[in-house]
Amino acid sequence: MEAKFILLILNGLTLASILFVLGSGLTLAFGLMRVVNLSHGAFYLLGGYIGYSVVKATDNWPLALIVGGLSIALLGLIFERFMLTRVRGGDLPETLLTVALAMIIADQALVYWARNPITLNVPTYLNPSIKLLGITYPGFRFVMMGVSILIAVSLWLLIYKTKLGAAVRAGVDDRETVNALGINITLIYTTVFVLSAFLGGIAGVLGGSYLQLSPGGDAIILIYSLVVIILGGMGSLGGAVVSSLILGQIISFGLAYAPQYAYFLIFIPMAIVLSIRPQGLFGRKL
Repeated sequence: MEAKFILLILNGLTLASILFVLGSGLTLAFGLMRVVNLSHGAFYLLGGYIGYSVVKATDNWPLALIVGGLSIALLGLIFERFMLTRVRGGDLPETLLTVALAMIIADQALVYWARNPITLNVPTYLNPSIKLLGITYPGFRFVMMGVSILIAVSLWLLIYKTKLGAAVRAGVDDRETVNALGINITLIYTTVFVLSAFLGGIAGVLGGSYLQLSPGGDAIILIYSLVVIILGGMGSLGGAVVSSLILGQIISFGLAYAPQYAYFLIFIPMAIVLSIRPQGLFGRKL
C-alpha cells in the first residue's frame, strides 16, 4: 500500500509538470494579456504531433522538444500578427477566431497524422530506471519534472525581474499609459503570445511522451489548462504552480480509486475556491 501511495504521488507530480507548462502558457495569454485563446489545446496537440514526426524521422527526442515548441511559436506569431490583432479587445471575436483556429488545426491533424492514439518514443538514455523510496520509477518522468521547474524559474525571472516583465504587468493594468511612455506594448504583447504558444508546443511534446496524442484530445487539454488558471488565479504564475500540483494529485488518485469520477473530481476544488475567492487562489480582483 505504501509503495502504491508513493507511486501515485509521483504520477501526480508528473501530471502536474505537464499541467503547469500547459497552464503557464495560457496564463500568459489569458491572464496577463486578457486574450481569450481557446486554441491553446490545439497548440498542444499540434506541437505533440510535430514532435512525434521529428522523433520518428530522427530518433532525437530533445530535437523534437525544440522543434515542437518553435513550430507552434511560429504559428502563434503568424496568427497574432495577421489575425488576432485585428480583433484585439473584443472578447467574442477573439473567442470565435481562436475556436476557428482550433478546429482547423484539429482537422489538419486528422489529415497528416494517424487517427489512433500515438505516443512519442523516449530514448533509453533519457529514461533510466531509478529506485526511490522502495519503488522503481522511470527516469524520464523526473526529466519532465526538471523541465517544468526550469520553465517555472525562467518565467518568474522574466516576469518579475526584467523590463519586459515589468512592461507586460504595467500594460495589463493601464495599456494607454504604457503606450504614452513610449513603450511598444503591441510588440510586447506579440512576444508574450509567441512565448505562450511556444509553451503550448513544449507541453504537447511532454504530454505526448507521457500520455497519448489522439484526435479530440485538444478539447480535454484545453479544459485542464482553463481549470489550472481559474483555480490558481488568472495572471498568477504561483497560482499556476499550486493549482497544477493540486490537479495532478487529484487526477492521479482519482484514476486509481474512482476512475469513473476522475475527471469530475477536478472541478470540485475549482468550485470550492471560486465560491470563496472568485478571483482564484492567487488572482487579483479585477
